[in-house]
Amino acid sequence: MTAWIDTLGFIAGTLTTVAFVPQVVRIVRVGRADDLSWWTFGTFTIGVLLWLAYGLGLDAAPIIVANIVMLALALSILFLKWRYRPGSVHAGRRASPLSAPPDPASPLSAGHDTR
Repeated sequence: MTAWIDTLGFIAGTLTTVAFVPQVVRIVRVGRADDLSWWTFGTFTIGVLLWLAYGLGLDAAPIIVANIVMLALALSILFLKWRYRPGSVHAGRRASPLSAPPDPASPLSAGHDTR
C-alpha cells in the first residue's frame, strides 16, 4: 500500500480505538457496567477478532495494530462487565486510585456523571 493510505488507516484506527478508552475508565471509576449489553460487546469483540484475522491475511499494518488494541479494550470491557456484575463481591466498588469522588467545587467535575 502507499504511505498515505497507511497513514489514513492508522489515523482511522487510532480514532476508532481511542473512542473506547473513556468507557473502560468509566467502568473502573464507577464500579459497574450493568448498563452495557453482553450481546453488543460480545458480537463486537468477535467482529474485531475477525477484522484482525482479515488484516493479518492482507498483511495490513493499520488494520492489524488497530484491531489488536481494540481487541484488548473490548476484552477489558467484557471482563469488567463480568467482574462488576450484580451480586459479585466487586459490584458497585470503585477501584483505586480513581476511587476518590470528584470534588463538586472543581470546575473539571461540573456536568460529569459521577455514579
